[in-house]
Amino acid sequence: MIKWAGWIITLCGTAHTVGALTVEKAARHAGTWFSGGLWTEDLADMSPAGSAYFLSLESFGVPLVVVGLTVLWLDRRGITPPAFIGWTLGVWTVVDAVVLPFAPWPLFVLACALLLIGTRRARRGGLASQAKDAP
Repeated sequence: MIKWAGWIITLCGTAHTVGALTVEKAARHAGTWFSGGLWTEDLADMSPAGSAYFLSLESFGVPLVVVGLTVLWLDRRGITPPAFIGWTLGVWTVVDAVVLPFAPWPLFVLACALLLIGTRRARRGGLASQAKDAP
């Protein structure tokens, strides 16, 4: 379950970032991004290049890839990820579902549920093995 959660989180973060750069054509503004064109950007009145940057590279996509890969890394080493990752992503997902009902938030609900169930099962398994080892 934890492995599936990690893959879903990684996939969603990657799809968001790559999709924004390609399908939404945000990458066409890269020249402006890397030439200092956003240094004086007004966040209340963004230019198309600024909006494209915040949709793609400065979005939640890249951190989600890092979170997903961290969950996978922990799982491969037999370390149970902390439940706060699932709870934090879950709260964020609820806000996302309210604000953007047509976003792919149901995938995150699935990922959060798998992560929380997996961490709970791992914790229960650890407590059961500790009880067996007790004198």
